[in-house]
Amino acid sequence: MDLATLKAFRPSEYEGAADAYRATGDMASAAKDTIDNQICAGIRNQLKGEAANAADRELRELSKNFHYAQTECGLVSTALNGFAFDMAVAKQRLEAAIEDARADHCTVNANGSVTYPAGKKPGDEKTADGGTVTGSTGGSPTSDALERQAANMHPNPNYGRAMAYANRIADALKEATDADEKWAPKLRALRADDDLKVSKRDWADAQSDMGGVREAGRSYLDSLPEPPKDGSPKDNASWWNGLSPEERAAWLSLRPDTVGALDGLPSTVRDEANRVVLSEKQGELQLELDSIPKPPANEWTWIKAGQIPSRVHTDEWMAWYNKYGDRYEQLNKSLKGMESIQDRFAQTGEEGLPEAYLLGFSPEGNGRAIVANGNPDTADHQAVYVPGTTANLGGISGDIGRMANVWRVADAAPGNDSVSTITWLGYDAPQNIVKDSPFSHYANDGAPAFNQFMDGLDASHTGDSDPHRTAIGHSYGTTLIGSAARQGDLNADDVILAGSPGVQVPKAEQLDVPSGHVWNQEADGDPVPDIGRYGHGGTDWDGPWTIPSDERFGANQMTTDTEGHSDYWKEKSDSLWNQGQVVAGNSDNVKLKPPPNYWAHVK
Repeated sequence: MDLATLKAFRPSEYEGAADAYRATGDMASAAKDTIDNQICAGIRNQLKGEAANAADRELRELSKNFHYAQTECGLVSTALNGFAFDMAVAKQRLEAAIEDARADHCTVNANGSVTYPAGKKPGDEKTADGGTVTGSTGGSPTSDALERQAANMHPNPNYGRAMAYANRIADALKEATDADEKWAPKLRALRADDDLKVSKRDWADAQSDMGGVREAGRSYLDSLPEPPKDGSPKDNASWWNGLSPEERAAWLSLRPDTVGALDGLPSTVRDEANRVVLSEKQGELQLELDSIPKPPANEWTWIKAGQIPSRVHTDEWMAWYNKYGDRYEQLNKSLKGMESIQDRFAQTGEEGLPEAYLLGFSPEGNGRAIVANGNPDTADHQAVYVPGTTANLGGISGDIGRMANVWRVADAAPGNDSVSTITWLGYDAPQNIVKDSPFSHYANDGAPAFNQFMDGLDASHTGDSDPHRTAIGHSYGTTLIGSAARQGDLNADDVILAGSPGVQVPKAEQLDVPSGHVWNQEADGDPVPDIGRYGHGGTDWDGPWTIPSDERFGANQMTTDTEGHSDYWKEKSDSLWNQGQVVAGNSDNVKLKPPPNYWAHVK
């Protein structure tokens, strides 16, 4: 990088190109949404047959292409802005050095050298001749000290000043050269394969591209406003609203994991960020899974223990499992959950099901997933469902399906109000009924995140009036909701508890909702409520352990025509219908069980 090139550099040209790429990405995003939520939804809702299915498959592939284009355009836009930022800093330093030199009667030459005028030190009789010096970039402490010593010894005081200007110019040119060398390969890497299919490897490469741009653009990203540390949803929303379009695009392209996890941000923004994280992680984990040798086909063999034959794993299989087994199972579970989320995206339009919003996602540990049916920011009624024991990313399909069923019932309820139902797997649920579910720390640890999410729904809501919000818990998920009310303020208007082992408090009035707005369901043949009573039931100092199914708890006991612990969301059941009426704000339509002593008073 030479002086003329840096002087002529116009950051605005690259910022303009960045704006153009961002606009292209926005168009790709709009095209993706049109395909997913209008064209494909229309096909699935109105057409049947092989031709319709084939068209749907091809359009879904086209949607993936647009999503990939959107992501890569975002990275290109941010990379160009990052390059322009770095070069602008170098140019500003160059211009400041040139201006300071000019003010000191020095001349900056085309090659970056500095010519200084004749001069003499105070007390000297003879004027020393002027000259020209060439700067160098920052050296060692020893070389810098020698340079200062030479300037002090030189008879012309302008020599030292000129050397300082020359060094500043050299540093600015070096900084610009470094920026050019740093960003050129990052920008060259932002190219897709020359084909029409976005593969898992393409998405894994996109994640690598993101890491490369993030590393190169650290100084640029550091210059942007940071999200508030441990901020409330309102703090997060205020931060996002204060960003410029360029700054928002940079955060979305470089840190989608951060943006997607911030409660209080618009659901459309969180969805956009989390879908990028999902696609990139899906590509990364699929490539890792493909690299693991498949388990041996001869998994089992028979041995004799005394005279009794026993079926055991083969030595070959055990050797494979000890090396790969745990990771192989974890990858398969995570990928299964990701596929379930993608399947929900593809169900938009089926039986009127609205578009889905991915409000949270992580494959780490047991996984996280927050999936909404319909946009909660514009919905009149919101319902947030917390699953219980054994809930994890791999099994998220069933939980998503339950909230789809609730949405259909609530949306069909009388009135024209809009509904959004949300599956909230935002905590580490106990994974083993015997070993884990008796303990309360899973609920206690996850409750603050649940409260934060519920508060975030307020911060991001854009409707004309406050939404009506219902918290729904199943099994251990009800314990988490109770813990959230006990630890903080549960931001809900109604609470529905299904198959509850206890909610840590002995009275419905302690669940932070208006009187008469706690609803309970216990199905015939569900053993969980009574088994969990002594682990999660609430108690007063002198009272018994109480669960929501007890009359003294004070909940509305809804009729439940399903059996067992897992069928409360069975289609066409009273159990599901009742939940839908509560979610839709039609509590007067809910069918209630008569109290236990009712028949004793009926003649």
